[in-house]
Amino acid sequence: MKQLNHGKRSLVTTLILLIFITVMNAETNYPEKILTTKDGSRINITLFKHASLSLEYDGIEIYVDPVTKVGDTTIDYTELPKADYILVTHEHYDHLDPKAIEELSKPGTQIILNETSEKQLGKGTVMANNESMNLKDGIVLESVPAYNTTPGREKFHPKGNGNGYILNFDGTRIYIAGDTEDIPEMSQIKNIDLAFLPVNQPYTMTIDQAEKAALTIKPKILIPYHFSDTPIKELKDRLDKDKSGIDVELYPME
Repeated sequence: MKQLNHGKRSLVTTLILLIFITVMNAETNYPEKILTTKDGSRINITLFKHASLSLEYDGIEIYVDPVTKVGDTTIDYTELPKADYILVTHEHYDHLDPKAIEELSKPGTQIILNETSEKQLGKGTVMANNESMNLKDGIVLESVPAYNTTPGREKFHPKGNGNGYILNFDGTRIYIAGDTEDIPEMSQIKNIDLAFLPVNQPYTMTIDQAEKAALTIKPKILIPYHFSDTPIKELKDRLDKDKSGIDVELYPME
């Protein structure tokens, strides 16, 4: 994987014991997922809607695909903590929202996005597929492919354009897939503690594809997101934890 020069590379060899807790974020009234590592550090993940979420670790605020308007839901970012980093997977309106980015930005906010999004937004640091970047000591960002493979769907998300992201917080690995189907490259995604997979055919994955993707990646926890009106409980039922070893958690991320 190509290394972008954004600080000292973090080498992690210790095994991390995770404790998973779910609460409501008092600031946003959206569900929050708390991951606690063996050394007591916390990763606070706020689940807004659709593909929009945030992660806070050691005082660093990271937003992924922040969007103001999702269906009938309007998300007000003005009162939330400002972003140190904003990650954008690709340029579609439900992932790239200049208004939300503006509301979350402060002096020094770094926007990281794919090339097409950078051209639309007019600013930011471009990451292509299969690159890595040190956000700060202890936080490494990797970009991975995200695209459609089913004949007739390639136009939605062509290969080589969009990103998925893996965030490594001192050994705790979180995979945010972006808009993708169950692509072959998922076989190279390993040691994932928490995965976000999209399940809204025809734009991303069918339930069958999401099941296959989950069994390929084998995260400790799977949170389906970006699922629109897909009957998402069927995926949870199929991935019975006793059989799959995957804990599927459902949140209103349609």
